[in-house]
Amino acid sequence: DIRGREEILKIHAKNKPLAEDVDLEKLAKGTSGFTGADLANLLNEAALLAARKNKTLIGMDEIEDAFTKVVAGPQKKSMRIKESEKLKTAYHEAGHAVLSHVLPLMDPVHQISIIPSGSALGYTLNLPEEDKYSVYRNELKQKISMLLGGRVAEQLIFDDFSGGASNDIQRATQIARKMVTQLGMSDLGPIMFGSGHSDTEVFLGRDFSHERNYSEAVAAQIDEQIEKIITEAYNEAKRLLSENIDKLHFIAKYLVKNEIMDGEQFKRAMEEDGVTIEDLEEMVAERRRRSEDENAKRAIQIAENERLREEERRRNGEHEKDKEEKDSDDDRHIDF
Repeated sequence: DIRGREEILKIHAKNKPLAEDVDLEKLAKGTSGFTGADLANLLNEAALLAARKNKTLIGMDEIEDAFTKVVAGPQKKSMRIKESEKLKTAYHEAGHAVLSHVLPLMDPVHQISIIPSGSALGYTLNLPEEDKYSVYRNELKQKISMLLGGRVAEQLIFDDFSGGASNDIQRATQIARKMVTQLGMSDLGPIMFGSGHSDTEVFLGRDFSHERNYSEAVAAQIDEQIEKIITEAYNEAKRLLSENIDKLHFIAKYLVKNEIMDGEQFKRAMEEDGVTIEDLEEMVAERRRRSEDENAKRAIQIAENERLREEERRRNGEHEKDKEEKDSDDDRHIDF
């Protein structure tokens, strides 16, 4: 749970110099599913990133970068992307993000990026504020809408869409199918259809033809219910993005220019009227200035501590030398 992860983080952070902006409680909330070893590796990776930047403190920026690397895969900043492709990716991710904000049951946006990472051209990262142990119908319906937000945004802006939403569509369809066949969250009622085994088990030697416990007529009804859930979610996503089209344009424009938008910037962009791209850029610049000042102060402190240790070593050396000379004088006095 969150408290357990926070305690583990505190243990692994003991011998690491953390900047003032590091919030281990916030980090614990966003690392649901991480093991103790995962959390240790996360802080170690952040320490390496700080060292590469010649920083004396591990800041939240380094931890965020390490977290993103673990969750989304390493960034491919050297990958050349056409401006037209970059613009479409920006709108795609902005679509996910805007819906995450306006749909009340969705987890808050943590970061949006159009830098290729792993196998994706971009990502919208949502992190829960607390551990979840149950799933509910309305939340799943909203999640499907959010997953379809990228595809909807592309269609709204370009009257066309790419195959980049294939994974989103796959995940949305899997959720809808599970709602109908396993969770009893459709008009067919609280009935489980099939064995309840996951789709992946067909690759482990299972034959679904022997697992299905319903007729072809019921199978057609299941397909209708899945299509109904997906269509309603798609239409809801389209309605909400149309109502928030100005925010969609603004966030996409920011992403094209800056490639990454963090959760604080995104929240301000969505909630504050009249905010400009320059306002959001200043947020990043201010954090960078604070980090530089904090690292500079620590560097001075480290240098001062080293100077004091050197003086101590010098005094100890002089003391030893004086002692040796005194012992030598004593020896000469005995010889006489």
